[in-house]
Amino acid sequence: MRSNAHNRSAAIPQFAKMPVVKRRTLLQSLTAAPLLSAAVLAASKSAVANDAATVYELRVYRAVPGKLPDLLRRFRGHTIKLFSKHRMKSIAYWTPIDEPESSNTLIYILRHPSREAATANWKAFADDPEWQRVKKESEADGKLTEKVESTFLALTDFSPRL
Repeated sequence: MRSNAHNRSAAIPQFAKMPVVKRRTLLQSLTAAPLLSAAVLAASKSAVANDAATVYELRVYRAVPGKLPDLLRRFRGHTIKLFSKHRMKSIAYWTPIDEPESSNTLIYILRHPSREAATANWKAFADDPEWQRVKKESEADGKLTEKVESTFLALTDFSPRL
């Protein structure tokens, strides 16, 4: 039976017989995984920096009595597409379950890159001829909303990222 020392010394000549690898060949043979990891890390750091400016807008619409279905139809068919066109990211839309809010309330959240971007996006949305047409047509029999509330929000440091 051979000793461990003999096995180790037998392995050394095998390493000594390995061909010499040029630096360029070695670098070319490396996988892109470390480079990809570095790119992902840099992108995530950039995303965290961008999150500092990101704002969320909570909007609550109180519909005119009997007009909530028309308001929801306008959002479903037109408004959400126009939001996207004007760089307003829809996060979620809700209607309350309990009365009296369930018959007249729409609640939703938008994401904007910054408060300044939100202001510019809303202006572009309001000035859009398509929005003006849709609004006019949908309100031919009267306004759809009695009240619109808007609150700008920032994520806390312990909030899950949206």
